Amino acid sequence: MNAPNKSGWKPEMTLAEDGMHSGPATTTGNRALMLEEPLLFEIGRADVTGVDLPAVDANAPTRLGGLARSEAIGLVGLTEPETVRHYTRLSRQNYGIDLGFFPLGSCTMKHNPRLNEKVARLPGFADIHPLAPQNSVQGALEVVAQLGEWLCKLTGMPGVAMSPKAGAHGELCGILAIRAAHEARGDAREVVLVPESAHGTNPATAAFANYRVEDIPATPEGRVDVAALKARLGPDVAAVMITNPNTCGLFEKDFREIADAVHAAGGYVYCDGANFNAIVGKVRPGDLGVDAMHINLHKTFSTPHGGGGPGSGPVVFSEALAPFAPLPFVRQDAEGTFYLVEEENREERGPSFGRMTAFHGQMGMFTRALTYMLSHGADGLKQVAEDAVLNANYILRSMEDILHAPFAASGPCMHEALFGDKDFTGGLSTLDVAKGLIDEGYHPMTVYFPLVVHGAMLVEPTETESKAAIDQFITAFRAVVERALAGDEELKQAPYYAPRRRLDETQAARKPVLSWQKPDD
Repeated sequence: MNAPNKSGWKPEMTLAEDGMHSGPATTTGNRALMLEEPLLFEIGRADVTGVDLPAVDANAPTRLGGLARSEAIGLVGLTEPETVRHYTRLSRQNYGIDLGFFPLGSCTMKHNPRLNEKVARLPGFADIHPLAPQNSVQGALEVVAQLGEWLCKLTGMPGVAMSPKAGAHGELCGILAIRAAHEARGDAREVVLVPESAHGTNPATAAFANYRVEDIPATPEGRVDVAALKARLGPDVAAVMITNPNTCGLFEKDFREIADAVHAAGGYVYCDGANFNAIVGKVRPGDLGVDAMHINLHKTFSTPHGGGGPGSGPVVFSEALAPFAPLPFVRQDAEGTFYLVEEENREERGPSFGRMTAFHGQMGMFTRALTYMLSHGADGLKQVAEDAVLNANYILRSMEDILHAPFAASGPCMHEALFGDKDFTGGLSTLDVAKGLIDEGYHPMTVYFPLVVHGAMLVEPTETESKAAIDQFITAFRAVVERALAGDEELKQAPYYAPRRRLDETQAARKPVLSWQKPDD
C-alpha cells in the first residue's frame, strides 16, 4: 500500500497490487467492461444496409444533372444495435470533465452545472432560428442584451460585440476594430507587439490581419519586460496584445503602466481574456487601460467546449474602440422592444468595421453563460476567482519540492501553476509524465506551453475541484514525477492501460491515415 503524501490523500491500492499488470489474454480482446471496439468498417458490410429502403430506379430523372453518383458510396450497413453499441463503447473511451479532473492549463476546463444545460434546452431558446421575426424572439434578444450588459459591468468596458464564435475569433474582432480605428484617422501602422509567453493565437491573429508581429521578451520573473516594450513603442506600433494573468500563471502587475505607455504612443491595448477566470469579480480590465478583450464564455462562464460544444468569444471594447465594433448588436427602443441593428448606421453607431459572422452569436452559449452568472451572483463570481487561485497555489506549493517551478519565487500564482522538466533523468521528459498520468486515470495537463519554460507543464485546477479531488491528483502527479526523477525506463512506454498505447505523435500529425483501407486477405 502507498503511504499518504504531504497533502494527506492515500490511494487504496495501486494498479500493480490490483493485479492489472498481468492477466490471461481474452479471446475477444475485451477486458471485462473495457471493451475492444473495432472500426465501423470492420463491423459492418458495404453490400447491405441496416434498414429497409425502397428500390431506386437508376434511370429515373433527377435534379442532380451531371453530379449524380456513378459508383456505390462504400459505407457499411449496420443494424441499430450495432450502431448504438459502437458509439456508446467509443464514448466510454473518452475522457471528459464529467469523468474526472481536467487540469489543462490556460484552458479552464471547469464543471458545467446541469442548471445551465436545463435552461439552454428550453424550447424557447433551443428551437429558435436566427431568421425568425424579431418580435417572436424577444426573450432571446433580451438574453443577448442582458449578457452583454453583464460582460461590460464585469470588465468595466462600455461596448461589447456578441457575435464572435470563439476566443481566436474574438481576437480577430478586436484587432480588426483596432485596424479600423487607425484607418479612420489616417494612421497606417504596421506592427503588433506580442509577449514571448502569449497564446499562439495572438501572433497568428495579428498576422492574419496583415500586421507584422514582433516579440517582447519576459523578465526572469516571468512577466513582460516593461523597459523593452517601452523602448520598442513608436509610430509604427498599432497595438500590444497581452494576456493577463499571463500564461506563466502570473498577474501582470505593471499592466497599467504598459497601457499608459502604449496609449501615449498612439497604440491600443488588446488583452487576451482566456484567463479571465482568475480575476472575474476581482479586477475590471477596463480599469487597467484595456481597449479590447475577448471573453471565452466556454471557459470563465462554464459552457461546454472542445468536443462538448461550440465556443463563444464576445469582445468588450473601450470608449475609443466601441464605435468600430462589428455588426450586429442589440438595442431596446422606448417601448421596451428589443431589436437587432444589422446594417451600418453611422448616426446610431459609428464607423463599424462590418460583420464577423452571418448571424448573431452562439445562443446556446449565451443562455448557459447568463444562467451561470445569475446563479452565482456578484459574490459568487468573486469567489470563483478566489477559489481558482487558491487551488492553483495549493498545487504549486504541494509540488515545488520535487518539481522545478521556475516562477515560484515570483509570488503566488494566479489560476494555474507552471512547472518544468529540469531535473528529470534517464532521458525522461515532460511527455513521459503526461503519458504516465493517463495510466493514473487523468487527462494530462497542458504540456510544452508556454514556450518560455523548458518542458513546461501547466496545471489549472479551476475552482470547481474539491480539496479531496486535488489531493488525489497531487498524489498521482508526485508519484509519476518521482518515477521521472528516478529515471524509470517503464515510464517511457506509458500509457499501459489506455485503450491504445503510445503513438508516434509526430508521424500521426504529419502523415495521418484519414481513410480506411480493407486489409489484404
